[in-house]
Amino acid sequence: INELFEESLRSRHFRVYLQPKVSPRTGEAEGAEALVRWQHPERGVICPSDFIPLFERNGKICRLDVYVFREVCALMAKWERMGKRLIPVSVNLSRQHFREPGFLEEFSGIAKQYRVRTEMLEFELTESIFLDEEQIDVVKDSIHRMHALGFTCSLDDFGSGFSSLGLLKEFDVDALKLDRLFFLDMHSEKARDVIACLMELAKKLNVKTVAEGIEEPEQVEYLRQVNCDMIQGYVYARPMPADAFEEKYVRGIMV
Repeated sequence: INELFEESLRSRHFRVYLQPKVSPRTGEAEGAEALVRWQHPERGVICPSDFIPLFERNGKICRLDVYVFREVCALMAKWERMGKRLIPVSVNLSRQHFREPGFLEEFSGIAKQYRVRTEMLEFELTESIFLDEEQIDVVKDSIHRMHALGFTCSLDDFGSGFSSLGLLKEFDVDALKLDRLFFLDMHSEKARDVIACLMELAKKLNVKTVAEGIEEPEQVEYLRQVNCDMIQGYVYARPMPADAFEEKYVRGIMV
């Protein structure tokens, strides 16, 4: 797999798929997450679980993240040319980037090149980034820099680790993506109370909430009741190719 990377990057065998983040109140997509899929002409579809951890280890993930970000900017620039209503798109950012001071300037330069408004672009940071004590100051400074450049950021996989509430106090994130583990047992009153409290806390902190991995209409109904901002999961849509997403979710601007 490793040997195929360079050619696949050049030949654009990596494809951007989008999964909508849907408002449980309106049923409209109010955001999307960009996900990468590898469609190799000889090897066929290579599963993300086969290549993402490998590229995390060898550092190639940083170049892949930049590639995905560039593809997203090109897509959003196209939507703008077509007179479409833009919705914010989030891209995943590996912890490896934080080893390079000033890494955000490259992302800012790409957004400028495509003339995409940075407020429409969000970086998703996994919880593990925040738990590396040696990187705490770097991550805090990077989040401040993201905001200075106009980007937003979200804390992904919230609740998959053990220090989650402390992270909300320490880091100035704009959105909270609640891990699917929160929603596996929503019949339990205790589980529902925890979710409701988290939604209330997020509102007090002025942080948006996204529930991940939602598959059941009953879950949607409860999340609507507790004022969850957005839902991302199979109950609404699986990740889909960019053109399919565009056709279904990107609306023309009403004149």
